[in-house]
Amino acid sequence: MPCLARISRLLLCGTLVLGGCVRLGPDFHSPAQPWVEHWNSPALQLAAQQRAQPDSRQWWQVFGDPVLDQLMADADAHNADLQVAGLRVMEARAQLGIALSGRYPQLQQVSADSLYQNRRQWAGSNPQDSHSWQYSTGFDLGWELDFWGRFSRAIESADASWFAAQANYENALVLLHAQLAQTYYALRTAEARLQIARSNARLQKRSYEITERLFNSGAEAELDLQQAKTQYLGTLSTIPDFESQVAAFRNALSTLIGRPPGALPELARNAGVVPLLDTAVLQDVPANLLVRRPDVRAAELQVAAQSALIGVAEADLYPSISLLGSIVWSTSSLSGASNSLDLVGGPSLRWDIFDHGRITNNVRVQDARLQQLIVIYQDSVRQAAREADDAATGLTKALEREQILREASIAAERSVTLASAQYREGYSDFQRVLDAQRALFAQQDIYLVNRGTAVNNLIALYKAVGGGWYSDRPMVDPATRQQMQQRTDWGDLLDDPKESHHD
Repeated sequence: MPCLARISRLLLCGTLVLGGCVRLGPDFHSPAQPWVEHWNSPALQLAAQQRAQPDSRQWWQVFGDPVLDQLMADADAHNADLQVAGLRVMEARAQLGIALSGRYPQLQQVSADSLYQNRRQWAGSNPQDSHSWQYSTGFDLGWELDFWGRFSRAIESADASWFAAQANYENALVLLHAQLAQTYYALRTAEARLQIARSNARLQKRSYEITERLFNSGAEAELDLQQAKTQYLGTLSTIPDFESQVAAFRNALSTLIGRPPGALPELARNAGVVPLLDTAVLQDVPANLLVRRPDVRAAELQVAAQSALIGVAEADLYPSISLLGSIVWSTSSLSGASNSLDLVGGPSLRWDIFDHGRITNNVRVQDARLQQLIVIYQDSVRQAAREADDAATGLTKALEREQILREASIAAERSVTLASAQYREGYSDFQRVLDAQRALFAQQDIYLVNRGTAVNNLIALYKAVGGGWYSDRPMVDPATRQQMQQRTDWGDLLDDPKESHHD
């Protein structure tokens, strides 16, 4: 069987030499599954509406918060993960340039030699002492013809990898914008909970002070005093925890926008404000949004890049045919020595026929990697659909719960007013006041937590459909670009590639 395989390859070689060239390996076909074209989610239909505005590339503008808008701009300019993603695009662009060089002769070498020779002969019939210089210069050319598509497949793979790097950059934007918005509103929720805790602590402190005066005057039992004190101190103990959360979220925001941990003066505006939006705004049907998600597109492009590498590996099974040529001129300083000019050229064939399975198994390795990436792509689409459905369901249910909790908070606040009035008039004991105050604090806190959950699910929904993938900032900021150009000649490769293709 190996002999027959070699013979068939030899016949193929002869046919191709006479009739043209082929590109070995599979052509890329999208690994998309049929269900994606018709996928929809009832939860998404409830949680989202389709409208042209606002632009989903900057979905956070639906909140109408100028502080968040400024933080997003700062993150686009200074976030470290985003900068690394942009630099990886430039790396992939340079790798594409390496692959494109395969279109041209692989060997283009100029050589020059200058040799000194000193010869001494003695103890013979013709002793002599001579010295001379010998000079030569030459130009060598070697061009492997792309009979099997080795170089065109390599270009195809590098091209897909470059576009995958751009999609990964856009995915970094999606993740950054979602993470920053979620952290920002987690901070605002913690600030609001801190305000509620301080407000309830002040309310409970007044009750504690009243019971303390009544106990000291002998008009109240010690039990009421101790219960009021316990409740007040319990509420007071939650404040340091909320303050710690506020500091942690503020530091997380600092890191996301490329600043050291510390105060962020711009956060003083809109402190403790947690918005509530009843729907998300999408600009297309969910199925289209899923396949346009940057991470899904990157996964598909990685499949395309790996598919081309199979052809590169298969090319090693066949002979490499090259055109070789040399021009060499030489001269010597010896008297009477002749000068020479040599012109050498012709075809060359190299064929690794005894590889002991190395090349065949390398093809299998590349094919196995392709299949892995196909599975990863298909799973990434399923995960994207799951994330979108989960976020839409979470948003819908959080909004349903919000209406109930809002009414419960209003009722708890009214209960505190009534219990306090009845206690002052002597119609109820102090325990009812304590119970009402405890219920008020719990209901207000739960309401804020649920409101923060609703905002978080809204952000997660925009993230799940790939919103926020755009930034008007360059992939490489001017300071980094200048630093890199001072070290290395980058030509025009550091120009922003968003609107361009390879040269």
